[in-house]
Amino acid sequence: MRDGWRFKARGPALTLVLAVATAIVLGGCTARSPEAGSPSPGSSAGAGGVKVSKIAVITPEKANDFGWNQQGVEGAAAAAASVGAACIVQDGAGYGDITPILNQLAGDNPQLMLAWASGYNTVAPQVAQQTGIATVVIGAGSDAANTPGLVNDLETDAQGGAYLAGILAARTTMTGTVAIVVSAEDENWTKMSGGFIGGARSVTPGIRILYVQIGQAGYADAAGGKRVTASAIAGGADVIFGMGDGSSFGMMQAVETEPPPAGADKVWFIDVIGDKSSLDKKGIYLSSVVWDFTAIDEKAISEVEAGTFGRATYRLDLDNGIKLLRSRFIPAEVWDEIETARQGILDGSIEVPLTTTGKEVKAYLGSGK
Repeated sequence: MRDGWRFKARGPALTLVLAVATAIVLGGCTARSPEAGSPSPGSSAGAGGVKVSKIAVITPEKANDFGWNQQGVEGAAAAAASVGAACIVQDGAGYGDITPILNQLAGDNPQLMLAWASGYNTVAPQVAQQTGIATVVIGAGSDAANTPGLVNDLETDAQGGAYLAGILAARTTMTGTVAIVVSAEDENWTKMSGGFIGGARSVTPGIRILYVQIGQAGYADAAGGKRVTASAIAGGADVIFGMGDGSSFGMMQAVETEPPPAGADKVWFIDVIGDKSSLDKKGIYLSSVVWDFTAIDEKAISEVEAGTFGRATYRLDLDNGIKLLRSRFIPAEVWDEIETARQGILDGSIEVPLTTTGKEVKAYLGSGK
């Protein structure tokens, strides 16, 4: 978390308020009725355009995870600061019924709400309808989820960044074997797996790529992450592309502690979503496909103010927030190659493969293309 952020306990989670560069703690923030200043039920916060002076984001887990939750909070805070708005953060809300928390946040009268988990996609639109607060939902998967003035879906297309990570892995490996380690069969992970394979093969068509999975839902299984990553290293992989949320800490631990395979003098780790380089004490953190939501959150704010919110799905991709982290371990000539490939993806001269299921990833691996 960034320095200077101040916290105040509130219910089951924490509340954080930022306005530009100044941290403000709200006292006594409780749910307010429409008569106390909330938008009236059924009104459309963005329909006619409204000045955004306050946004709110609710995350299922703590916003210090160096991953999904932290990136969501940091993007919201940066976007709010860009327009001089306050940002209320309710983290650690869990995955159950968050209706009471959403109603409590609505009582603070934000003009924009970010419901930062796909598990919120049923209740968040319902609360938006009741409160009239424009709300961003995550991964609803259909334009039908969008409601003008009220609800806007956000999808992630990180396969382009993973393609660049594949180039980096292929240029880094000394054994000719790299590995994709995933915590579950998650569409984000399968999209990125296909991109990574395509990028690696663009450099070395015959590169050996292992694909291992912790389990059905091993997102927080650090021990499982360590176990399967160790098996990949034992199988010859000296570059690990790890996708796992909390389990990625176990993946990193295996990279730090397992003996390198024959032909390599060390094992490298390429991360996703956040930036854990500050935690790297062994010099193994090669890069990360970072998801920066600032630009999309700024777009949401501008659309609320223009009265155009809820008309088209937001997509996080290489053009507006997906980027490959440049660490001190990446040689200049390799980074130049990565930058050239990035431009090729953006101008359409490089086509990034799209795999949306584990079955498609395995078929693509087996194709050798």
